[in-house]
Amino acid sequence: MASKAPWMLSLLVLAALSAGKIQCSKPTRHPIPFNRSSFPAGFIFGAGSAAYQSEGAALTNGRGPSIWDSFPREHPEKIADGSNGDVADDFYHCYKEDIKLMKRIGLDSFRFSISWSRILPKGKLSRGVNSQGVKFYNNLINELLSNGIKPFVTLLHFDIPQALVDEYGGFLSPKIVKDYLEYADFCFKTFGDRVKLWVTMNEPNGLSINGYNGGGFAPGRCSKYVGNCTAGNSAIEPYIVAHNSLLAHGAAVKLYKHKYQPYQKGKIGITLITPWFEPKYQTSASRKAASRSLDFLFGWFAHPITYGDYPQSMKSLVGNRLPKFNAAQSKFLKGSLDFLGINYYTAYYAESDPSSNSVNISYETDRKVTLSTEKNGTPIGASTALSWLFIYPKGLQKLMVYIKEQYNNPVIYITENGVPDANNSSLPIKDARKDGLRIRYLHGHLLYLSKAIKEGVNVKAYYVWSFFDDFEWDSGYTVRFGLTFIDFKDNLRRYLKYSAYWFKMFLLN
Repeated sequence: MASKAPWMLSLLVLAALSAGKIQCSKPTRHPIPFNRSSFPAGFIFGAGSAAYQSEGAALTNGRGPSIWDSFPREHPEKIADGSNGDVADDFYHCYKEDIKLMKRIGLDSFRFSISWSRILPKGKLSRGVNSQGVKFYNNLINELLSNGIKPFVTLLHFDIPQALVDEYGGFLSPKIVKDYLEYADFCFKTFGDRVKLWVTMNEPNGLSINGYNGGGFAPGRCSKYVGNCTAGNSAIEPYIVAHNSLLAHGAAVKLYKHKYQPYQKGKIGITLITPWFEPKYQTSASRKAASRSLDFLFGWFAHPITYGDYPQSMKSLVGNRLPKFNAAQSKFLKGSLDFLGINYYTAYYAESDPSSNSVNISYETDRKVTLSTEKNGTPIGASTALSWLFIYPKGLQKLMVYIKEQYNNPVIYITENGVPDANNSSLPIKDARKDGLRIRYLHGHLLYLSKAIKEGVNVKAYYVWSFFDDFEWDSGYTVRFGLTFIDFKDNLRRYLKYSAYWFKMFLLN
């Protein structure tokens, strides 16, 4: 009988522990250990969260509304279970308990986002600071540090202040750059003496697509021919939002590097989401389709912050609908990062679609690609509780090598990587905690990440998504991504899942 994989051995130990006994057996030959010692010294292991998904206390203690407070109320039909993040995990009140669990697992770092509208309820510094919001983040940061956990702060994780959207359209207007910069400046000044890892924005490429092309995320804008939206233009708005996001990012990085980094000694980057795209067929057309897919999702942001301009494929296919950078903007965007955050979950097959709709134009039709998750009836990987997420760990290695070769081998932090379980309300908690799929997923992706590092990719950190079950945007509470089980039916009680104990064992070695 072949030796069991390390994740399997860990799972068997956990199962025995839960049963209260471990039986001895004859010594068996084990594979080479795979644990944190398989990664370079100083490599950071952590887990993440986001403000709207976890904090709760949405309507109390001076916090102003964001677009994600408005969206589930105005469009409950766009959330799988019609829910919202008003209470979520109540991390706002339970953070001390949660940090104890983080320490118990052995996390090096915790990634969280600051709610812009909890700090500045009306979006602008001139309209007042919420001292209770500032106090919460100060307390959270201090509690993390006192437990030996590095705080890793994202300044914007989708939750744009509603006041700025009402006033001028938020990221649809270049006015957002000034307001975002003032907010970032306030955060650097207030928290930067203790926070040494900053992300300007989480998935601005995802926000541009889901919020302004398909309309499934806040603020829910799209063309009528794309989705059920009351306003929007899927052919133009995604590109405008992305452009203004890049300018805001670049401005914040420039400010940090000149005003704060010399004495605060922190690092700053941006987080982009991207799957890996496999050519569906071994043809030139499919290979070019996969390349265009990466350009239109990842290169859309990675190219300007590396080279100062959009990928050529986008400029050719989008034409004059794609905004242009002037010389000064191009200059300050180029190299505007200390590290590149990557959120990786899955992979797709890409094939060319030259006949893509030329009448009802949108971001989706511009790339002239058809994406799929199976070939000849075989899925690209194991299915999960979300229809878009198939398990393809090798894609992470391929993506890392691609970034190394195409984007000057930047320092990379894997800022999100995880898998959902379906939220089965009839399943006893003791069974819901047995998340073997997550253990296999994490083990597989870490294994391929270690292979990428051996190929010379400059990866310095890995964060599991997510630390706890939470409000998962348009999926609501129908899925659970957490290392920690949240009992939403019983006073939000916390229970570590088997994957948390597996991760603990991985980190101990």
